[in-house]
Amino acid sequence: MFIGHFAVAFAAKRAAPRTSLGVTFAAAQLVDMLWPIFLLLGWERVRIEPNANPFLTLDFTSYPWTHSLAMGVLWGAVFGGLYFAVTKYKRGAIVVALLVPSHWVLDAVVHQPDLPLYPGGAARIGLGLWSSPQAAIVVEAILFLAGIAAYATVTRARDRIGRYGLWALAAFLVLLYVASIVGPPPPNVTVLAWTALIGWPLTLWPWWVDRHRTNT
Repeated sequence: MFIGHFAVAFAAKRAAPRTSLGVTFAAAQLVDMLWPIFLLLGWERVRIEPNANPFLTLDFTSYPWTHSLAMGVLWGAVFGGLYFAVTKYKRGAIVVALLVPSHWVLDAVVHQPDLPLYPGGAARIGLGLWSSPQAAIVVEAILFLAGIAAYATVTRARDRIGRYGLWALAAFLVLLYVASIVGPPPPNVTVLAWTALIGWPLTLWPWWVDRHRTNT
């Protein structure tokens, strides 16, 4: 799943109004932000397998340290703990901690059975919605629109940046999603990993937008 993760990050503002949108974006995408680093280090592996289904060009052969359920819970506890240590905002820390493993839950809906429960475990989870690209697109679009709506109803723009920056961010995420569907597969895993590192600087945009909005 792609923009579905951002949908959850947007919607989380309702549960933790004092938490920056940049932080919820980072939490919802944390395992995907760590994944390219682990690929470059050789700790996890993926194969590029182009075929007729645009959602299945990657064969996730091994990613237990980022995309297992147990590690998602652990990463969430670490992230939530660090957030609480800095902010002392308990509700925000709980929301942040839950957002991290929410990534595994949403991925389990769309992935083929390739998501481990814990490192070293043999079981692989995945309901395979990506096998029906049209259905996957509809589900993600509904989630994304619902997430944007939730964020827009609990915040209001302070200025033009807060107003237009939000919709520019939403449009950019949709364009990235479309590009991931219609674009060619990456030529190799190294290029894939370096490209995927965009997740790190991308968190600055929602942080910036959120600073120009206020809670209703």
